[in-house]
Amino acid sequence: RPLRLAAPAVGAASRSFHASRAAFVKVGDKLPNLEVLCEDSPGNKVNLAEEFNNVKRGLIIGVPAAFSGACSQKHIPSYMNHPRTKEIQMDGGKVVVVSVNDAFVMKAWHDQLDPVKDSGIRFLGDPTGDFTRALDLGFDGSAIFGGMRGKRYALVVEDGKVASAHVEPDNTGT
Repeated sequence: RPLRLAAPAVGAASRSFHASRAAFVKVGDKLPNLEVLCEDSPGNKVNLAEEFNNVKRGLIIGVPAAFSGACSQKHIPSYMNHPRTKEIQMDGGKVVVVSVNDAFVMKAWHDQLDPVKDSGIRFLGDPTGDFTRALDLGFDGSAIFGGMRGKRYALVVEDGKVASAHVEPDNTGT
C-alpha cells in the first residue's frame, strides 16, 4: 500500500471507523516517492523510491542525529562491519543511512566514519524531515536535538517495498 503523504481531511466527509492516526511504516508499504533527500550537497537530490524500485534487496538505516555518540561509536559501525551489508551490496543492493540533518553534516559524518569510502554505504541528509515524516518515523527531539528528528530504524526494502521494518520504540538510542 502506498504511503500517505498528506494529512487526512477533517470534517464529516472524512469520518472513518476509527480516529487513531496512521502507524509507522509497515511491511508492504512503498517507499515515499519524494526527491527531498540530499547526498554530499543540497543540489544532489536523491529519490529512494526510484533508486530502490528495481533493487532486489536494500537497507535504509535511520538515525536521530549525525555525530551522536551511540550512532557514531556503535550503531553505524556495526552495519559498516557486518557481513550481511556486503552481501546485500554484492547482490546489487543499496545500503543508505538517513538522518534529519543537512547534506553537509551528513557528508562530514560519512567522511569521519568511512574516510576511504570502502563500506559502500551512502549517507543522506533529510534537511526538511519530509522523508522521515512520510514514513511516520519522526519524533519531537527538541529537548536534545533542537527540533524534529527521526527514530532509529532499519528498513529492509525489496523491489521498492518494505519487506521488514525494525523501529526503536523509545527514541533513546540505548
